[in-house]
Amino acid sequence: MSNLTNEIEYINAMASERPEEFIARCETRYRNIITDVVKKICDGEGRKVVMLAGPSSSGKTTTANKIVDGINAQGAKAYVLSLDDFYKNRDTLPILPDGTRDFETVYALDLDYFEIVIKSLMEGRKTCIPKFDFVSGSRLDSDYNEICLDENDIVVIEGLHALNPLILNHIDCTAIKIYINVSSRIYNERQKIILNKRNMRFVRRLVRDYQFRGSSADNTFALWKNVTYGEDKYLFPFKENADIRINTVHLYEPCVLKHIALDLLNNSDISDNYEYDRQRLCSSLEKFVDIDPSLVPQDSLLCEFLGKGDANG
Repeated sequence: MSNLTNEIEYINAMASERPEEFIARCETRYRNIITDVVKKICDGEGRKVVMLAGPSSSGKTTTANKIVDGINAQGAKAYVLSLDDFYKNRDTLPILPDGTRDFETVYALDLDYFEIVIKSLMEGRKTCIPKFDFVSGSRLDSDYNEICLDENDIVVIEGLHALNPLILNHIDCTAIKIYINVSSRIYNERQKIILNKRNMRFVRRLVRDYQFRGSSADNTFALWKNVTYGEDKYLFPFKENADIRINTVHLYEPCVLKHIALDLLNNSDISDNYEYDRQRLCSSLEKFVDIDPSLVPQDSLLCEFLGKGDANG
C-alpha cells in the first residue's frame, strides 16, 4: 500500500509523532487512485455508464462523487445516479421469513423502470431521474431531476447491486464496472488481526448512522446481520465482474473514529445479544492512538462518516 503499512505499531507511531503527514499520505493514496480511475473512464468516446458497487460503508457515495468531479475536471460531463432511488415502494417489497421486508434483494429495485431510464439516457433524450424518500418508504412522484446526456457524457451509477448482471441485462451500452471496499485489515507485528475489513466498515457505519440517520448503536448491531447477509448473497458473488477495484481504506481512520465509536459502544443501551461483539470491538479500538478529527481534510472520504462539522472540530 504505497509507503503505508497496515500494522498497528506503524499506525500508532505515525499518529503520535506525525499525524498531519500520516493523514496526508493516506489521502494522497486514495486521491491518486481516483485520478487513475478517471483516466481509464475518460479513454475513448461515446456515452458511457459506470457501474460502481460496494458493501455498506465502503464509501460508495463519496467515491462516485469524486469520480464525477474528476471527469468534469477533464472537460467531460458526468452525473451520479443512485440505485437506491429506484427502490420499489416499501409496501410492495418481498417479505422475509421473519415477516420483515427484504431491502437487500435486487428485486427490491424497480428493474423495469431503471431500464427505461438508462435506455433514455443512452439515446440522448431528456430523462427524469426519480428520488426515493426513505422516511415514507416511497418514490416521490413530484420530485425528479431531469438530465440529458450529450454525445460523450458519462453517468456513474452507484449501489449495492451495480455489478449484478440483472441490472444491465437488456441495456446496450458501454459499461465500466467498479468494485470498491475496505480491502485491508489492520494487524499487529505478530500478524494477529486487530481490525478486519468488516470491523472497519461497521465502525464507519456505527458513527455515521448515529450522527446522520438517528440510529442507535443497538440498532446498528441489529441491522448488521441482514446487511452482511445481503452483501454475501447479492454483492460478493459478482465482484469478479469488476473492471476496476478501489480500496477505500484510510489507515488513520480508527484513530479519528474511535472516540465517537467508543462513546457509543460504552455508553449506549446495547442488547446482551451483542455484548461479545461490543467488548471485542472496544478492545480493538482502544489499542489505537487518538488523532484529533479537526485534522481530517474537509474533502476526505471519512467526512461521509464523520461529517464536515466534526472534521472541522
